[in-house]
Amino acid sequence: MTPEERSRKESPAVGSATTAPRSLAESLRARDDASLSALLRARPDLITPVPTDLTQLATRAGTRASVVRALERLDRFALQTAEALAVAPDPASYEELLGLMAGDGGAEADPVVADVLPHALATLREQALVWGTDDRLHLVRTARELLAPSPQHPSPTGLGPTVAEATAGMSPGRIQEILTTAGLPTTHDAVSAVASLTALFTDRARMAVLLDAAPADSLEVLSRLVWGPPYGQVTPDPAAHLRWLLDRGLLLPTAPGTVVLPREVALHLRSGRAHRHTEPLPPPVEAAATYRPQVVDATAAGQAYTALATVEELLKDWDEGGPSVLRAGGLSVRDLKRTAVALDVPEPVAAFWVELAYAAGLLASDGEADERYAATPAYDEWLELPASERWSRLAAAWLTATRTPGLVGGRDTKDRTLSALGPGLDRSAAPEVRHRVLALLAGLPRGTSAAPDAILSRLRWERALRGAQPAADDLRTRLARWTLSEAELLGVTGRGALSAHGRALLGEGEHPEQLDHPERPDRAPAAEPAGPGDKLPVHHQHHRPAPREPLTAAERATAAAHAARLLAPLLPEPLDHVLLQADLTAVAPGPLERPLADMLDVLADVESKGGATVYRFTPASVRRALDAGRAASDLHAFLAAHSRTPVPQPLAYLIDDVARKHGHLRVGVASAYVRCDDDALLNEILADKRSASLRLRRLAPTVLAAQTDPATLLDGLRAMGLAPAAESAEGDVLITRAHAHRTPPRTAPEPVPEGPPTPDATLLTAALRAIRAGDLASTTPRKPTGNPTADGDLPRTSSAETLATMQAAVLTGGSLWIGYVNAEGTASQRVIAPVRVEGGFVTAYDHTADEVRTYPLHRITGVAELADDQP
Repeated sequence: MTPEERSRKESPAVGSATTAPRSLAESLRARDDASLSALLRARPDLITPVPTDLTQLATRAGTRASVVRALERLDRFALQTAEALAVAPDPASYEELLGLMAGDGGAEADPVVADVLPHALATLREQALVWGTDDRLHLVRTARELLAPSPQHPSPTGLGPTVAEATAGMSPGRIQEILTTAGLPTTHDAVSAVASLTALFTDRARMAVLLDAAPADSLEVLSRLVWGPPYGQVTPDPAAHLRWLLDRGLLLPTAPGTVVLPREVALHLRSGRAHRHTEPLPPPVEAAATYRPQVVDATAAGQAYTALATVEELLKDWDEGGPSVLRAGGLSVRDLKRTAVALDVPEPVAAFWVELAYAAGLLASDGEADERYAATPAYDEWLELPASERWSRLAAAWLTATRTPGLVGGRDTKDRTLSALGPGLDRSAAPEVRHRVLALLAGLPRGTSAAPDAILSRLRWERALRGAQPAADDLRTRLARWTLSEAELLGVTGRGALSAHGRALLGEGEHPEQLDHPERPDRAPAAEPAGPGDKLPVHHQHHRPAPREPLTAAERATAAAHAARLLAPLLPEPLDHVLLQADLTAVAPGPLERPLADMLDVLADVESKGGATVYRFTPASVRRALDAGRAASDLHAFLAAHSRTPVPQPLAYLIDDVARKHGHLRVGVASAYVRCDDDALLNEILADKRSASLRLRRLAPTVLAAQTDPATLLDGLRAMGLAPAAESAEGDVLITRAHAHRTPPRTAPEPVPEGPPTPDATLLTAALRAIRAGDLASTTPRKPTGNPTADGDLPRTSSAETLATMQAAVLTGGSLWIGYVNAEGTASQRVIAPVRVEGGFVTAYDHTADEVRTYPLHRITGVAELADDQP
């Protein structure tokens, strides 16, 4: 059943005032379980905690915080409908509302508004912002206070106060003068005078006659105020054209020097419209460009591979321990710049990759005294996965993360800089905005990209902001812009269009056999009916957004696995070879297998990246491989086994030359010393001016002592072009390998929810049972007792009275209202039908839990019999 059908079903027909609800609580009481479930799903804060009955639910639905949250989740037309009701009489009829939305012509003036208005009204009813029948529509009081015009908070409609409100502080004599000048007969009191003036301003024929006699300058003043703001400034001695308006009440003073255009006058000038522009339909998401779907998927897959390589490079750079953690948490500006240079990307992009690795649980702080960032053990497990599954892990983490890298470098509420990996980056709206942006792209034909401004306009319509039009830098707009750029970086989109694996990530992917037919148009979402038995016009149906329930954890896992399967064939296969060249470089024409890539990272330096990676062999890089324990013969064999071209002679000579010198010098601990069997080489070192900073002196023909530590001595000799090797206290050569630094096991950061989570079906069912049972207890007539409370609440009874009442109910089959305190000391009230009483326990059918339960009699604080005709 649609919201409109539920709304009309629950609201009596027009004119049936005898059955009209008298309050929001009565309106909720008339709803069925499906309608109440829809309310609690739309406003989950109403069941946190679960209300005791429908009266408490209605009270909670009218609190300021809850109403503000509900208004902020309305689309623009539903919000405009609520704004119109805020300036309408309370109660208002549906015809009055239609006039405010479509103008004096009603459905004939704007048929689209007339078609869509029932849907907007049903949305407001479903969310308990509006209640009552179509001839008596009530906007909840808190919403009216929030949306009604005032000098401090002008109405979004641009309307001012009514004549009655504007003249509240005016003297009766002045009101009578206005009546006389406007051509109305005087009255005996101010109330009837205000009513007479209001009747004039709401009579279109008489108002037309009055305005026909107005000076042109007076009409020009009204035209400036008609669409708001309705307030203006006047001098103590206003001009003649302003005096003409003031004398007839077309402008009314509100404070010294300030006048206002009364609401009734403005509505006449607007032809009855509350808004200058109504937006009954969301703006369409216009296509920017169209590509072949295969091109989009290939482009996105290439960027997905780049994303994997970037994350691996980031964590490899931090493999031995990353940057230090700031005292306040996060990454310093200097470390972020250093990371951006290492990744060869701008700083905002570097912040995105750092935050993505953190959101995926691959990066965390190590928790040591000198706290640093490092890879987690989950990173090693992630590396063992196939490339497509590694990507799906990253993409799924990005889609649900509330941390927002785009905020890095900005300021928080205390004017402190927001740093990457630091506090203050969570924005609970981020997952919903990301999902909605991708869903809008998914609604376009495959291979079609959307204009960013069209997506932003659609999002602003779907979640309108109260007050003036939203600024270009409001949070949701910025989140949407960041989503578009981050999706492209991550490979979810390609050339601005959603890829097949990106579509699957949303749970909207197609089967592989369907992907072979790119010309097949996507199915349009089902249109939502605008009223009972009616459909929106065909040309409007595809504009109405089709809301979807968020995916569960299991559905997200299934969607990620499906995305990985679609991406896998598009990623390049790892290669087991490189192309060695005579200029001491090696070209990797694609991604390399991990053992080959790890070895090349030690043996050579990366010179350039792109479609192919170029490695350069240098004496320092070869020495690095020898320091890691590789022999020259091992390096020759490795290159011969993994090169599709013969090993160039210059490269072979380089390896042999560095190996011949490697370890010829030995550095140990004296505080440090150098020993070498070739005393001529030691003489050469002593004579070299570059060794002066090492403060060397000869201890023996083959030994030099240094007044520095071994690491500094090694670096100094290597800077002179030598190839020394470190040795242990026993004289053995020390093999130096990079030691991977890992944090203790860490879990990925939990997203910060946007308010209370949407309740699942189990919680909704239990909550409805409890609310219905509590409402039954609070509204059912009770049999008179000897000790009723003054306010009609459940009385306290003695143990003997409780036992006697229980036993009587078992015999008669009656229902009881009981107060119960559980083992944790929590008090509640329940409606039960006792079945058996024995051994100090009562077994009864509990209407609150909808099941048979057993309660200790000593925990029952009070009992009252319900009327015989109740369950």
